[in-house]
Amino acid sequence: MKITFVYPSFERHGQAHPELLKYVACNEYIGPPSLGIASVAAATPEGHEIEFWDDRVQPFSADHQADLFALSYFTPAATRAMEIGDELKKRGKKVVMGGIFPSMMPELAAPHCDAVVVGEGEPVWPQVVADAAAGQLKPRYQASAPADLSTLKPPRVDLYLNAEREGYRPDDYPLQVSRGCPLACDACVLPIYLGKKSRFFSDSNLTATMKAFAERGKLVSLTEDTSFFPGARKSFRAFLELVLALQREGVKVKLSYIGISMPMILNLDATLLAQLKATGIDRFYLVGGFDPITRDAFGKGDPAALDKATRCIQRCHEVGIDPYVSFLAGNPEDDEGTFDRMLEFARKTKIDLAEFCVSTPYPNTPFWHRYLKEDRIFDRTWKHYNDANVVFRPYKMSPERLQEGYLYLWREFYKGRETDLTQRDHTRRTIQF
Repeated sequence: MKITFVYPSFERHGQAHPELLKYVACNEYIGPPSLGIASVAAATPEGHEIEFWDDRVQPFSADHQADLFALSYFTPAATRAMEIGDELKKRGKKVVMGGIFPSMMPELAAPHCDAVVVGEGEPVWPQVVADAAAGQLKPRYQASAPADLSTLKPPRVDLYLNAEREGYRPDDYPLQVSRGCPLACDACVLPIYLGKKSRFFSDSNLTATMKAFAERGKLVSLTEDTSFFPGARKSFRAFLELVLALQREGVKVKLSYIGISMPMILNLDATLLAQLKATGIDRFYLVGGFDPITRDAFGKGDPAALDKATRCIQRCHEVGIDPYVSFLAGNPEDDEGTFDRMLEFARKTKIDLAEFCVSTPYPNTPFWHRYLKEDRIFDRTWKHYNDANVVFRPYKMSPERLQEGYLYLWREFYKGRETDLTQRDHTRRTIQF
């Protein structure tokens, strides 16, 4: 059986608001796909032909021939995924949908496909393939327990690497060290999707994946910021030792950046920071808007929180790991002064790279349920759920003011900035603009 995995396209910041391209100091950049498809593809039983189609790079054609089409997507890509599913079904082709959006909103995905996979795909994928081959697909598949990450095969990242072409050659690719999160942040769905218990991939899985990227000269990014939680640090230290061991063996593994938050940076001990630096990490992806420091500092202008935020950036500079700060605007605490507080903070702390996002009530998150109850959500066009559009009524400003403020942040932060080619290349591999 021939199986085609499809990664549906979605709008990024620069596509949703082309006027930003006049100000932001980076070129339009299509980053790598998530590891979802590569991970599920690795669970495909022997004897089947598999291929990967990135709809962002080459628009998908519903006339393409395959026995089974598998679409994995998150909320911003849901609009396009449903369009693709509808076109395939019109032609009598079999379609399976999975990923974050189908898992959170299976009743919305179901009319556009033959089967929905809810939750992690690896445990149920072999059964999905067997049922499809027998012409007996079930409407829904869901694992009875979380995936045992220690037993999973390395993701088929070769599908991604072989899909590169002129005009699309990402500098870095994501590496997933663990799954699960014990927190319950207002705007995050990961604890619901992947569970509250942290689970870790095997050394052999991580080693094989890093080697595959290193052989092609690719950098590796760690976007998950759960690695620094108290219960995960021991395993994360072991991962860093694994990276250093590979480097000593001559494997050219290079970590480009790592996800983290301000409270985590302030609480990391010096030995772990030194270990991070030793692996070659030169940039933190500093997630904001979820933790009490950034929410109080920029939403309320709280002096104590602003002092903590300042000390966080200072610590990044002291250890020589540059902070790439993601500012989130539109939280319940945020008022019209939030935008200038963010810009003034960036100026005082000498942040040279930042992104700005609109707080978004993604389906099934705490914000989603809270705003539904309060009748604040007015837009359910899923492609607008991309951190660049206001889809709800904020508490302390109008939707129009929040949208204007978001554009103002991008424009004012990057206005007048010039970068040489080296800086521009580094920026392009970091900002998924």
